[in-house]
Amino acid sequence: MTLDSVYFDGWYTDMAAAPTRDAILARAMGMPAELQDAGALLWQGLAEVTAALRLTPGDLLADIACGRGGYGIGVAQSSGAHLIGVDFSAVAVHQATANSARLLPAGRATFQTGTLLETGLPTGSVDALMCVDAVQFGEPPLAALTEFRRLLKPGGRLAVTCWEAVDPADEQVPSRIHAVDLRRDLTKAGFADVQVREMPTWRQAEREMWEAAVAAPDADAAMRALQAEGRRSLDTFDAMRRVFATGTAP
Repeated sequence: MTLDSVYFDGWYTDMAAAPTRDAILARAMGMPAELQDAGALLWQGLAEVTAALRLTPGDLLADIACGRGGYGIGVAQSSGAHLIGVDFSAVAVHQATANSARLLPAGRATFQTGTLLETGLPTGSVDALMCVDAVQFGEPPLAALTEFRRLLKPGGRLAVTCWEAVDPADEQVPSRIHAVDLRRDLTKAGFADVQVREMPTWRQAEREMWEAAVAAPDADAAMRALQAEGRRSLDTFDAMRRVFATGTAP
């Protein structure tokens, strides 16, 4: 299945009227409900991402594949950074803009359409960059990481969360996850100080999130989509590991 911008426009439209979905994910991940963007990353995990980015007030943070903006907004709130979010779904960009207007001071955040490989941002324009659970949609992921490297100023920090196959030969694992090798590709993309850590606590919280989603009532289109994703994820759960990667632009 090809997941294009039209698919995600519909997905985000459905989520706008899906409080049950948001409540389940926010509770499982410990995310503040007002961020309206809970996914598979723990609130504790977002704090680890924030620390790794080493932002200071006034720095510019790029959140690539930002979705409804909640994760980037959370980092901007705690760090005092300015935020530029990029997503290829126009509906997501519209929702992220509305969310930032509620949660950040005026002028602290902007959002625009763009892709993992063509963000539309200037070279060397950001102090830090985050990509939460989306680099696997780059075709290939190395091209996305190369684009991230282009955007960062010298000394800028990168934080990427994703999944990798436990066994590269396991055919249960989706092809887009098989393509992810963050240690290899961050080095190829020109990053220094590359660290890739497995995050078992994050992974366990994700399992509990999917179990809660599958057990919940079938309330609406967004819940049905979440439950279908949850069943697929639980079927192959032990075939993938949760990873958190960081690097520095030389």
